[in-house]
Amino acid sequence: MPKGLKICLKVLAVIFMLFTGTFIIYIFNLDMKLTAAIEPWLLKHYDRIPRDRHL
Repeated sequence: MPKGLKICLKVLAVIFMLFTGTFIIYIFNLDMKLTAAIEPWLLKHYDRIPRDRHL
């Protein structure tokens, strides 16, 4: 097998794996599930920040 063909196949394999990974994240809505799991910690952090502006 020529060296250039091996490199092309490896690049295509990496692209395919990245696409498959992002597709699984999209289909199962994993990004929003992770955000929902982290939200309590983020709210606790941002509620402690002193505010300078009063509405």
